[in-house]
Amino acid sequence: MSRNAKINTLLLLAVTALAVLPLALGLGDHKEEPFSGSDAEAETAITEIEPDYEPWFSPLYEPPSGEVESALFALQASLGAGVLAYYFGLRRGRRQGEQRAMAAAEATSVPRDTPEGD
Repeated sequence: MSRNAKINTLLLLAVTALAVLPLALGLGDHKEEPFSGSDAEAETAITEIEPDYEPWFSPLYEPPSGEVESALFALQASLGAGVLAYYFGLRRGRRQGEQRAMAAAEATSVPRDTPEGD
């Protein structure tokens, strides 16, 4: 197994552990909504500290439900990942193309030891 394959396998295992361990260990079982977002957690903490708090502004768009909000967040994340993957793929392709062009140029410019036609 190559070094890159080992690193990729370890990263995949780490991501899987981060996704499965909170569910397996029952983290959040004591909450009404165990895996709500950090925005909801912050709102709850603020209202506990200062019940009369008034927000400075309101969101431009309020999704009708938590499921729609989660779907929009997932869409945003997937679009961002797609843009990053395209950018890094483009950079890698250009680098590989430059390396191939340099190798081809070196292959054609190398002088031969024997004259042609012998």
